[in-house]
Amino acid sequence: MSLNVSNLTVHHGAICAVNQVSLAVPTGKLAAIIGSNGAGKTTLLRALSGLNKPTHGVVNWMGETITGTKPEKLVRLGISHVSEGKSVIPELTVKENLELGAIWRKDAKEMKESVDQVVSIFPRLGERISQRSDTLSGGERQMLAIGRAIMSKPKLLLLDEPSLGLAPLVVEQIFQTIRDLTTQMRLTVLLVEQNAMGALKIADLGIVLNLGKVVAVNHAQALIEDPAVRAAYLGY
Repeated sequence: MSLNVSNLTVHHGAICAVNQVSLAVPTGKLAAIIGSNGAGKTTLLRALSGLNKPTHGVVNWMGETITGTKPEKLVRLGISHVSEGKSVIPELTVKENLELGAIWRKDAKEMKESVDQVVSIFPRLGERISQRSDTLSGGERQMLAIGRAIMSKPKLLLLDEPSLGLAPLVVEQIFQTIRDLTTQMRLTVLLVEQNAMGALKIADLGIVLNLGKVVAVNHAQALIEDPAVRAAYLGY
C-alpha cells in the first residue's frame, strides 16, 4: 500500500472534524471519498497534505511516516493537493501559474518538458498559455489547477471537489482526465467529491465518510450497487 492512514483524528477547536479515520490506498489506484457536507472530506485531505495538523493518528506514505510534515516538504515527497475553488493565481498567465507548480526545480529544460506534458494532457491550456488566468472559464481554471499540480511530478494527487460549479460536459471531461492520469502516470489519487456517482464511476475504491468517520469502504462498483449507499448518497 502506498498510502496508509491509521486512526487519524483532526479537531477544529472543540469540533472533531475527522474521527479515527483509517484507510489504505494501493499504488496507482483512484479512491473516491464521498459523503455529505460536513462529513470531514476536505479536512481529511488537508491533513494528508500538511495543511491541517492531526491531533492523533499516523499517516504513512511509501513506507515513511509523514504525519505533521510541512506542506512544502510533502510536495517534494511527491504529494500534490488541488484545493477546492480552482486554486490558481488570477493575475498570472497560464504559463506562469504552471511554472509555480515546479518552482523548486531548477532545471529549465525539465521545466519546459513538464509544461509540454501538461499541455499535451490539456490542449486548451496550450491555446491559452499566455493569457491571464482570470480570463479562463471555470473548467479551464480547474484544468490549470490540476496541471499545476502535475508540474511537481506527483506520485499522490489529492483532489478536492474538482467538479464544483462546472457544467456537466466539462465535469465529464475532467473526470475522464483524472482517470487517464491515474492509469497513464500510475498516480495514486484521492478524489473528494459531492458528485458521488461521477466519482465512483471512475474510481477503483470508494470510501464513505459520515460525521468524520469512515462508514463504508469497498470497490467503487460495489458501493454503486449497495442499496444503503445509493439511498443515502447517490439519490436513487
